[in-house]
Amino acid sequence: MAYIPQETIIRKRDGKELSDAEIHAFIEGVTDETVAREQVSAFAMATIFQKMTVNERRALTLAMRDSGERLLWDDLDLPGPIADKHSTGGVGDKVSLLLGPMAAACGLFVPMIAGRGLGHTGGTVDKFEAIPGYSVAPDNATFRNLVKSNGVAIIGQTANLAPADRIIYGVRDITGTVESIDLITASILSKKLAAGLQSLVMDVKVGNGAFMATLDDARGLARSIVDVANAAGCQTSALITNMNWVLGQTAGNAVEVREAVMGMANPAQADERLITICVALVGEMLVNAGLISSPVTARERARKSLDDGSALERFGRMVAGLGGPSDFAENPDKHLAQAAIVRPVYADRGGYVFEHATRDLGVAIIGLGGGRTQPGARIDHAVGLSDIAGAGTEVAPNGRPLAVVHAADEAAFNTAAQAVRAAIEVTEERPAPRPLELDVVR
Repeated sequence: MAYIPQETIIRKRDGKELSDAEIHAFIEGVTDETVAREQVSAFAMATIFQKMTVNERRALTLAMRDSGERLLWDDLDLPGPIADKHSTGGVGDKVSLLLGPMAAACGLFVPMIAGRGLGHTGGTVDKFEAIPGYSVAPDNATFRNLVKSNGVAIIGQTANLAPADRIIYGVRDITGTVESIDLITASILSKKLAAGLQSLVMDVKVGNGAFMATLDDARGLARSIVDVANAAGCQTSALITNMNWVLGQTAGNAVEVREAVMGMANPAQADERLITICVALVGEMLVNAGLISSPVTARERARKSLDDGSALERFGRMVAGLGGPSDFAENPDKHLAQAAIVRPVYADRGGYVFEHATRDLGVAIIGLGGGRTQPGARIDHAVGLSDIAGAGTEVAPNGRPLAVVHAADEAAFNTAAQAVRAAIEVTEERPAPRPLELDVVR
């Protein structure tokens, strides 16, 4: 009897637990396109409302992992552990650009399969595509050889690696079905497990700029990912970090690449929160991989990779190895596109930044053309926000701006400027410092 996907959708809609066989058949249909995109959307929406059991989540993850090829590394005889990190997404989250090279400089091998923007959050692949010539879809031999020689290569999801996830990911992005612990767990881990990792660190964001709005939700997602990944043989832990503010001082694509490169070139002058989270995550990677037992020592080693320039060196070699300019690490401004209009936006009154409506700032980036409203749409890598005033920063109508808008035209600038003023709250008193790391799940 032929498989009927709508029966699976109906069962999930009605709150029934799906069997491993049902889930496998549905994902097989997604992969060979006998399941229509409308059915994928309906399945995702049903899952949002009815949720999944642990067994369903495990079955979905493994079915998506097995929907394509799986990378194997044994034949390369790598002299170190294979590790990676994944973030659940946020606004201004350019951590991967620094973290991959930092981890490689510390002796890890990082074959990072990154994603594109999802909803209001930016995507690592979109950021790297702001670098002229950088190939996010190299052939497998180039990817593997660069991982072996440089310790890190960051690319996009290939057509053959967890292809079911690529299809579902694109549908979720535009159908209001992003915020699901079940679907996020399966999406993340299907790619990571297919990449042949031995260990993984999750950066689970929580706050008004994250998909997980509450600490309880973030803990639930972290526990879900840690449990499923460890059960699959991948040593995994998770840090829960604050996304109630833009991470760093930029949000966009080219502007974030520039901030990441500048952070590696001169970490002492970089945004403190950005550097702190990169060091924390690389330290956790080193502990999970078994290279360093002490978390304190591991973080010290991670910071050293920035201070001694070895992380920047790995970044430059990765860019060149994937077709980008050989001098990009030394001269990013020579190669990154610049928007037609680059202009500051000032507060209406003096005071201190109290908080960001972070999601609204992410939506403003999409409005500028720096994100997508439908799968496959082209984005403008040059647009975005820079010099974003963080929490506690003093601003004034004729002093420190709220942010600098990078826009393609006057109309886009005016719309973004209005969004920035509405999204960044200014108060008379400086707010107390708020923690960046909120919890750890092992």
